[in-house]
Amino acid sequence: MPVRVLIVDDSAFMQRTLRDMLEGDGTFEVVGTAANGKQGVEQVLALKPDVVTMDVEMPVMDGVSAVRGIMARRPTPVLMFSSVTQEGAPATLDALEAGAVDFLPKRFQDIATERHQLQKLLRDKVRQTASARTRLG
Repeated sequence: MPVRVLIVDDSAFMQRTLRDMLEGDGTFEVVGTAANGKQGVEQVLALKPDVVTMDVEMPVMDGVSAVRGIMARRPTPVLMFSSVTQEGAPATLDALEAGAVDFLPKRFQDIATERHQLQKLLRDKVRQTASARTRLG
């Protein structure tokens, strides 16, 4: 059974990029997308994904607030993405403190030089993040 993923990002380009990198081998199914944190919380409740990828900076409700809402209403493993998310950055610490499991920088060129490397890293991180479900339940 594929890992069910919800993508929450205000960038349609990023939503499409993540979907394209995750889907294709039958391991992942993107069950939905949301353009802000408020929609993300609503989609978690409606779609019950196995894992959520979440941008930090979004309109209406930011990612950290959304993680807090998700953890309060339906704890679900969250992998954070942000252009400001780097180890030690306040946004990263806030997201992890709020309940996010892990993070990746949104600038993919910072973590991989070739698409297949990036795709493998992303899939591994999403799979590892989804496995945290047993700890959240």
